[in-house]
Amino acid sequence: METKWLEDFVSLAETRSFSRSAQLRHVTQPAFSRRIQALEGWAGTDLVDRSSYPTRLTPAGQTLYGQAIEMLQALQSTRAMLRGHSAAAQDVIEVAVPHTLAFTFFPAWVTSLREQFGPLKSRLIALNVHDAVLRLVEGSCDLLIAYHHPSQPLPLDATRYEMVSLGQEVVAPWVKPDAEGAPRYRLPGRPGQPLPYLGYAPGAYLGRVVDQLLKESRTAIHLDRVYETDMAEGLKVMALEGHGIAFLPQSAVRKEVRARTLVSALPPEIERLEATMEIRAYRERPAAAAQARPGARAGKGEGATSRANKGTADALWAYLVGTQPAT
Repeated sequence: METKWLEDFVSLAETRSFSRSAQLRHVTQPAFSRRIQALEGWAGTDLVDRSSYPTRLTPAGQTLYGQAIEMLQALQSTRAMLRGHSAAAQDVIEVAVPHTLAFTFFPAWVTSLREQFGPLKSRLIALNVHDAVLRLVEGSCDLLIAYHHPSQPLPLDATRYEMVSLGQEVVAPWVKPDAEGAPRYRLPGRPGQPLPYLGYAPGAYLGRVVDQLLKESRTAIHLDRVYETDMAEGLKVMALEGHGIAFLPQSAVRKEVRARTLVSALPPEIERLEATMEIRAYRERPAAAAQARPGARAGKGEGATSRANKGTADALWAYLVGTQPAT
């Protein structure tokens, strides 16, 4: 039995809606339903009366609901006590970051913070975008840093989460040059001769952005997907070996572009085939954290920020807000 099943169940008991709870828990409704069913399998009895609307708990579900809240609160209290034994971790800011940003953006960002904000202890949690967002929603990090593109907004409730912009990132097509320094493969390709394409795995955030970019291109682009991964660094390595064209963040290829080991795959006659994304930091609004009910925030304990490092996290957020350009 997994604790997230209990957190799902508590959410369902309070929203009385599978769809609403799935949205709040940042999973698809089928996945959410499977987790509730898994909990019922563990319990050996039905916990939810699916014949009623709104959803109601069975008598067994009512019993588990009260126990689940107590169990989750006890677990989080224990977790807080255990963390209290580590004085060194008291002022550490935990940041959930998608893998690509963890490699390309985060190190330089922390350097800048230390120069301008002052000493900062941080713990990087590198995940895919979905799991990074889930960390924030479940209260397992202080900050979430992620890309934002208008075509692929993150499903975060603005009344519960606040955001600051940290900069911009451009994704464009890059390729290994030939012996003369020209692109080994040059877009747009031909219907009978598609170009080898190094793409992101299905579901990857950058992959969805690039797919939208290609879909909206005024010029027909002919590509043959020969390799895929969910990490930009993996695509860059394959591009450097000459295996095809990869759409990569500018920050990931800055050194390679300067060294001319990667060059643009776009000829001058094609319009700019690139996407500009915003890099954003998110955190839960303090008022939302304070007003949340224990059951609804099961799994969060004292909140994403413990008492020990709350001052540091608040000071950092105030600094980030203060760096925003005036509007």
